[in-house]
Amino acid sequence: MGSEFNNEIGSTPITPRPGSVAPTPPISAPPSQFHSPSLSRSPLLASSPDHIKPATKTPKSSTPRNFTPKIRTPRFITPLGSPIRRALKLTRLDPNDAWLPITESRNGNAYYAAFHTLCSGIGIQALVLPVAFTILGWTWGIINLTIAFIWQLYTLYILVQLHESTDTGMRYSRYLQLCSATFGEKLAKWLALFPIMYLSGGTCTALIVIGGSTLKMFFNIVCGGTCTAQPPTPVEWYLIFTSAAVLLSQLPNLNSIAGVSLIGAITAIGYCTIIWVVSVVEGRMPGVSYNPVKGSTEVIRIFDVLNALGIIAFAFRGHNLILEIQATMPSDEKHPSRVPMWKGVKFSYTLIALCLFPLAIGGYWAYGQMIPKDGGMLTALYAFHSKDTSQFILGLTSLFVIINAVSSFQIYAMPMFDDVESVFVKKMKKPVPWWFRAISRAMIGYGCFFIAVAIPFLGSLAGLVGGIALPVTLAYPCFMWLKIKKPKVFSPMWWLNWILGVVGMALSGILIAAGLYVIIDTGVEVSFFKPH
Repeated sequence: MGSEFNNEIGSTPITPRPGSVAPTPPISAPPSQFHSPSLSRSPLLASSPDHIKPATKTPKSSTPRNFTPKIRTPRFITPLGSPIRRALKLTRLDPNDAWLPITESRNGNAYYAAFHTLCSGIGIQALVLPVAFTILGWTWGIINLTIAFIWQLYTLYILVQLHESTDTGMRYSRYLQLCSATFGEKLAKWLALFPIMYLSGGTCTALIVIGGSTLKMFFNIVCGGTCTAQPPTPVEWYLIFTSAAVLLSQLPNLNSIAGVSLIGAITAIGYCTIIWVVSVVEGRMPGVSYNPVKGSTEVIRIFDVLNALGIIAFAFRGHNLILEIQATMPSDEKHPSRVPMWKGVKFSYTLIALCLFPLAIGGYWAYGQMIPKDGGMLTALYAFHSKDTSQFILGLTSLFVIINAVSSFQIYAMPMFDDVESVFVKKMKKPVPWWFRAISRAMIGYGCFFIAVAIPFLGSLAGLVGGIALPVTLAYPCFMWLKIKKPKVFSPMWWLNWILGVVGMALSGILIAAGLYVIIDTGVEVSFFKPH
């Protein structure tokens, strides 16, 4: 059947172009990329039959009458684009992607995916999970934590499956690209642009605050009461952390920081394990209570429960980076990138579960209602066990938190680096020079430092802004699946995605309302340029 198809194409006469019309120039790409095993296997971005320049034609006078010309497939047309070729539409390579940090290298694998997912998936926000249990209690705390874990793992599976389309030959290498393809460019910007930018820039700013504060704590542990030197101020600690993060950010692309993500993943698992093991080994605190905290009025109790649900929901992060991580892998029709990506995700989320559940359950068992609301398990470790735990363990825990914060900064800042460098690449039509990369990344890093110093009360708005960002994790992927895969109406998959999508959006709206209520009721201590 394939030969008949080729003969039909070959028998179609070639229509000569008018002499006055200039031929369409071939697309350009870096010479090294045409033979690259990564990009030569990766279909990208746009489809148009007019952008592929065929091989030089033999003049009519020299062509035998019984000769059947055949269309030659350019080397950069990938097997994933074969459905388009069968429809006489060719997928072209977008040369810009070969010069951008997320898609510059496509030699990733399941191990790299696991490293990146672990580093981005475990964060300091997981240490406050026991605070949610103080409001929900044992039963509802465990039930809600389990449901949230399964829910976000399902939406992550959806994103992995939607990364590439065998119908169109497209690879959606960025979350916003998939949103634009699903909802349209204008609606996607309204729905997803701010949450995605907050999850990148806001997380980097929070990491500077956490890293700088922990640096100060580490200095006090190591130095003790023996140091005579004047310790740096909070702003100087922030600056030291930011400078280390900016220096490390000069690594060119997402694949090049795989080793950094591995170190970040190891340290995240390390400090989570140390904190819950020390808390459990030291035993329950005297007079510990497990009675759920109840507000004075019904309204306060409702918003406390919503706040607890928000803490659980915000413990899971990194969905805005999954498509970018998968974009670092080669892909073709026989070996789609979703297979190694899902292997890496399953391995990493097994380890994430082994960190989060013991933290939440063990922390609540050890401290009960005494768990500090500000800092959670990390604060509890220093507040209750600073005297009966060795200084080495306390210092090692702080060091692990610092290293993990520096490592996480790299992967969360990468979408911002990619966005800035894409402006240069699209305008200049050439790779980003080293000096532009160095300056732009330094400006982004120190811009986050300025926000961390100028608006130290940004954490007080986390509940409100987090509610806005929640659909990126729990709701949008479900609607994307419905729009792109089009499951049969009233089928189990149709019902599942509609219910999860609607509930996710409703939960987001409720959390936004709860965040506004807390701000109005308790107020926000506004202190510009006065970090603690």
